Amino acid sequence: MRDAVVVEAVRTPIGKGKPNGSLADVHPVELLAHTLRTLVARSGVDPALIDDVIGGTVYQVGEQAMNTTRYAVLSAGFPETVPATTVDRQCGSSQQAVHFAAQGVMSGAYDLVVACGVESMSRVPMWSNVPPGKDPFGPGVAARFPEGLVPQGISAELITAKWSLTRGQLDAFAASSRHRATEAWQRGLFDAEVAPLDGASRDECVRPSSTPEVLAELKPAFYDPAFAERFPQIEWNVTAGNFSPVNDGASAVLITSSETAARLGLRPLARLHSFAVTGSDPLLMLTGVIPATEKVLRRAGLRLDDIDLFEVNEAFSSVVLAWRQETGADLDKVNVHGGAIALGHPLGASGTRLTTTLVHAMRARGARYALQTMCEAGGLANAMILEGMEA
Repeated sequence: MRDAVVVEAVRTPIGKGKPNGSLADVHPVELLAHTLRTLVARSGVDPALIDDVIGGTVYQVGEQAMNTTRYAVLSAGFPETVPATTVDRQCGSSQQAVHFAAQGVMSGAYDLVVACGVESMSRVPMWSNVPPGKDPFGPGVAARFPEGLVPQGISAELITAKWSLTRGQLDAFAASSRHRATEAWQRGLFDAEVAPLDGASRDECVRPSSTPEVLAELKPAFYDPAFAERFPQIEWNVTAGNFSPVNDGASAVLITSSETAARLGLRPLARLHSFAVTGSDPLLMLTGVIPATEKVLRRAGLRLDDIDLFEVNEAFSSVVLAWRQETGADLDKVNVHGGAIALGHPLGASGTRLTTTLVHAMRARGARYALQTMCEAGGLANAMILEGMEA
């Protein structure tokens, strides 16, 4: 079986997902098209050689409907013969796109493929795809969970309670994420991955002045009397300061085999080594990163100590800290350039955003192995291991 390697990886700066955000005036198709144009420009690849473009988008409605990835391909100026599809595995949509793309290359179905993602949360807000009064779950799910499922914020509170995490721990982790992101920008560590757009050149949500003391002043974000009665163990420690904001952004990675890369004169950044997806308790919802990490390490024949860098999506501080408790991972190796709490979480783009940041960090630090994992709504998680390649 052939291998699969990442040969280029780019992303937009991440804007606030609000009407006054730095990318709010950019149509989501154009956000994604910008990363596709930049990807082929930086790699020097003829886009006519691309076998497929697989994109992730979560809220596929309104301006993100009708197979957004296909129209981004056309807007980017790629030949009409280049196909595209849009997938949804919630927050892990574009990481799933990476899995599909790499597996296609490894099987011989593709020679050159793009995995990418986009989300414009300023233009297509969360829950835009569920009209008022409509039930997206159906009677079978209601019968299986008669007390009802819960929103992600409540899941994050349940995780906080189950793993006995304190407000101080959540806030300290969030402040550390912002500190790392600030330092990475100051040191120019994002320059190789970011493609400025419409005057935006930096991630808009990074707050250099954030400290645990400042975050401690914020009120609980998800307090609800009904859930407080149902779940008396919740202490209401999750605030707007210790989970990810809503954002606009796009990202893309170019994947091929080592053989094709050599033939085209492309420099591999990392090899896509192993993959796993898991389901987990849809009530806790966000804990799938724990079994996904164990599963992908087992498939790779590696131990946690073999991993030099981790990217664990910071949907909530509690997710990463619970994962850390269960795995024993060294937090000094986790999200070394900051994570979604600091940089932002444009849902459909986050998977390939993490991959983009990770492959550049691997090259800069000389990492041998890296692991990326993401929690996803509904009790799902993706995980993959990347292997560094000699410069």
